[in-house]
Amino acid sequence: MSTPSTSVHPHYDRLIDTARKLPPLRVAVVHPTNEVSLNAALESARLGLITPILVGPRGKIEAAARQSGIDLSGITLIDAPHSHGAAEAAVAMALKGEVDALMKGSLHTDELMGAVVRRDGGLRTSRRISHCFVMDVPGHEQPLIISDAAINIAPTLEEKVDIVQNAIDLAQALQMSPVLVAVLSAMETVSSKVPSTLDAAALCKMADRGQITGAVLDGPLAMDNAIDAEAAHIKGIVSPVAGRANVLIVPDLDAGNMLAKSLSFLARAYAAGVVLGAKVPIILTSRADSEPARLASCAVASMLAEAARQGRTKAVG
Repeated sequence: MSTPSTSVHPHYDRLIDTARKLPPLRVAVVHPTNEVSLNAALESARLGLITPILVGPRGKIEAAARQSGIDLSGITLIDAPHSHGAAEAAVAMALKGEVDALMKGSLHTDELMGAVVRRDGGLRTSRRISHCFVMDVPGHEQPLIISDAAINIAPTLEEKVDIVQNAIDLAQALQMSPVLVAVLSAMETVSSKVPSTLDAAALCKMADRGQITGAVLDGPLAMDNAIDAEAAHIKGIVSPVAGRANVLIVPDLDAGNMLAKSLSFLARAYAAGVVLGAKVPIILTSRADSEPARLASCAVASMLAEAARQGRTKAVG
């Protein structure tokens, strides 16, 4: 079967085509009790991206499938009493090596992540867990990774180190080269009155000292001079990153969420979401996501898992 046409989103076309060459990812789809989450899982399976295992209340899942005309024949279904139970069961499957990734169904993100981050029986690693969007912006020459717009509300400098490293590892898994990281703020000069500029400067120096690896960092950079070469030139910024960044690190969750949604709803960008820093990738989707974005989220997780198997990344595992 050919990949669905997404001609205005060529980055996703290439991403999905690359992931289809890999073995299907075994994915526990957590509490898929509505048409949207079931379709996302089954369409990804039809394209060979994943082998879904549906985890949740059997009666509700089967009722949603019947109501939507979805055929579940041949699909493994693990019965769980409710959304919390489904999240716990999926995490347990990941710990046993029975699945390679988790995928959010029709439950709240907090319910799923609560099971993931539990100190006993969760999926924590030595890394801080963080979220990335992989965004395909129409007309932009390369995909953009934005972190963190969903997990860490007001990260400290120490937490930002892991957020940046997770994003770099994701970029490497997606075969983005070179990886150019812009640490964003409202301005491109360091000011003690704007804490995000201090964090940006510290992160860049930490990269110079090898505390962050695998990319070229610069910051603070404002959004315009991070992605637009002319804006950087006008402001006299000489940098290997300015105007060319493909990874954008935001100062906090508010900024990341607003940036990603602005691109989605004003620029018609697609946003594939994934959580990193756990023992397996976690695919986060939203009811508002397009089908190509859902497929791309599965493709991102597949490429992350492949990079982890090859020892090319520590963002998962």
